[in-house]
Amino acid sequence: MERWFLNASTLCFLVGFAYTMFALGAGVARPSRWNFLVMLTGFICQTEYLHQRGEIVGRCPVTNLFEVLVFLSWSVVLLYFVVGGSYRLSLLGTFTAPLVFLIQTLAQLLPSASLPAVRKVSAGFWAELHAAVSLMAYGAFALACVAGVMFLVQERLLKRRQLGSVFQNLPPIATLVAATQRVMLAGFILFTLGLVGGFFAGSARTAIVMMAVSVWLPYGFILILRQTHRYSSRRFAWLSVVAFIVALTSLGALSFLHLNQ
Repeated sequence: MERWFLNASTLCFLVGFAYTMFALGAGVARPSRWNFLVMLTGFICQTEYLHQRGEIVGRCPVTNLFEVLVFLSWSVVLLYFVVGGSYRLSLLGTFTAPLVFLIQTLAQLLPSASLPAVRKVSAGFWAELHAAVSLMAYGAFALACVAGVMFLVQERLLKRRQLGSVFQNLPPIATLVAATQRVMLAGFILFTLGLVGGFFAGSARTAIVMMAVSVWLPYGFILILRQTHRYSSRRFAWLSVVAFIVALTSLGALSFLHLNQ
């Protein structure tokens, strides 16, 4: 039954994806209550899926890469509702839906997606807290990536003087830069807390630490250089996109190491 909720949430984000493609192609992108409701429905279905999955496995449902990616998608949408409201980035959901849809689709194509959920021994409070907080950090990094993409789209439209509906409904460039920086900082803090939790959980194997630090250091370096104004807003936006792609790639390796230690 829990897979029904996952499929329903993926369908919601597919609808959001289709809306994004239509809006951008037609040049009529604008925030709408309908798009918000689609995202909210998808989030509710995600939450119910994770709740039921957690009841079955008897712990936080991050026991394989499939569950990790679904939890990551949930974190992205959760942070979207927090950040979108805080910064009035009404079109953030339009740009977030495609990313969440792609992540969940990838998750369901994995071999582990077809495995039945089985009850497992609890990994302990610190281990589960470490996993949950770290994945929420990845969710923040994903939103920083989305905000960076929005900045690059806004800048491109401005340079081409295509000041149509899409341009007019996108947030100001300064707002996007501030949002990207603050969301990335929030992700960096969460990831740091996740690393600390990992040490308390006894997950400090050399390979795991090295992989985690390979994500933590670049984001710290990017934030320090941005804070000291060492590079432009455009380069910062590009780095937010590239850093998330690298982090997402390393997530599979981290999950494999954690689940096979």
